Amino acid sequence: MMENNIQMTSEEKIKKYFKNMIVLKSPRRTKLFSAMNIPTFMRDWIVMRFSDSDGNIDEEQVSEYVKKTIPEKSQWNNYLADMFHDGCSVKMLTKVRIDFDMKTKNALFSLPVFGVPVHKGEAVAEWSVIEKYREYLLSPTEVWGIVRLMCDESNDGKGYVLKLIDFAPFCPYRIDLKYFIRMRQYFTTEEWINLIISAIDYSPDGYADEEEKLSVLKRLLPFVEKRLNLIELAPKETGKSYMFSQLSQYGWLVSGGSMSRAKLFYDISRKTNGLVSKYDYVAFDEIQSIRFTDPLEMGGALKGYLESGSYHVGDYRGTGDAGVMLMGNIPSESMDVNTNMLKDLPEVFHDPALLDRFHGFIEGWKIPKMRENLKASGWALNSEYFSEVLHLLRGESVYRSVVDKLLMIPKDAATRDTEAVKRICTAFMKLLFPNVTDVGDINIDEFEKYCLSPALAMRSIIKKQLGVLDPGEFGGKTIPDIRADRSVISERK
Repeated sequence: MMENNIQMTSEEKIKKYFKNMIVLKSPRRTKLFSAMNIPTFMRDWIVMRFSDSDGNIDEEQVSEYVKKTIPEKSQWNNYLADMFHDGCSVKMLTKVRIDFDMKTKNALFSLPVFGVPVHKGEAVAEWSVIEKYREYLLSPTEVWGIVRLMCDESNDGKGYVLKLIDFAPFCPYRIDLKYFIRMRQYFTTEEWINLIISAIDYSPDGYADEEEKLSVLKRLLPFVEKRLNLIELAPKETGKSYMFSQLSQYGWLVSGGSMSRAKLFYDISRKTNGLVSKYDYVAFDEIQSIRFTDPLEMGGALKGYLESGSYHVGDYRGTGDAGVMLMGNIPSESMDVNTNMLKDLPEVFHDPALLDRFHGFIEGWKIPKMRENLKASGWALNSEYFSEVLHLLRGESVYRSVVDKLLMIPKDAATRDTEAVKRICTAFMKLLFPNVTDVGDINIDEFEKYCLSPALAMRSIIKKQLGVLDPGEFGGKTIPDIRADRSVISERK
């Protein structure tokens, strides 16, 4: 049986071991859904819903379904007309968020896509809906689901409100994380890397070598590891924005504009938590163009959060699990880790004390620009399924325990360097070797190649940039000589 498994192609293995979680991907299909402004994680759910046994779909049928079920903001007035004038209830698939009113004890809802409500108290959720889907709806983040709305008199009889009268979670299936982890054993490391590449909508055959593939996969590290903070500088058109905006519903992409401490951490006036408490990661795209309303205030808040995951705003103390990702474009002449590559970033990130709190650096210039032969084609894991798996892996602590046992740390090693290497190693372990839950399960050579070596390299660039920014404090300093402890493996065997 094992011999037959070895003779199988990667696609045959994907079909055999993930037969209920795969879709047929093609560049044409990707363009179709991009034109409809449907995120990747939702696109594959729709494809699965309408695919025949060969993976084919009726594009007109899908288009009609999307128009009817996932409306755009411009269609909102049509729904209002149906509710206000015709007295109908309406149903749609959209994002929803639940809050509570302390004065009225009402459960309130908002629809961020449509900017609803305009004024507080205009949108009320029925308690029966809250109770039915309590765990899902009361998530600290916005959630996707099919909502049913109607217009009804307010409780005080002085006007009308929108009411959320029914809800169904956007959960097409239950994720069996243990099954996903168990299936890793049937794939070689090369096959598993290709499986991940195709799951995030790229074609493994389009990359020149393994280094290019692994460079792309570094972007997924904050998806699987809590509070992993990274910086990536890359040329334009390498897919930075796509990865962080389309792949997962659990992340938030900030693209240009301004950012305040209230939005990122805590809004005192509204008494609401910010992005870092709601999402798995907050990615700042085109970081050169982002303006911070109070740089000094933001710098102080970021230092505390990046260090410990906690923040103080006024008398409020909050925590978050989101990793912070800085992404910027860089010209070819600046792609040198021994020079100041951060000079065009906002002034707040020129502070060595803040930079030291970022765990690693991604050399985005090693990632090829998007080409037609890089677009996924063929059977692959459903992206929505895969993004849910990544989200669930964040909560698994066993991988950090394995990494702690595998690494030999010099006694004089700086704590920040050590922690950075361990976090990155753990993230690589979750991504590439999810079936390793004990030190005896790992191939030590693969651990060094795919986890430890890239972790050391990513942290060493941060260290070099620190030396450039502050030669007096960091000049000449290198990361500690952290090695894999091979004796631990031999003892187990």
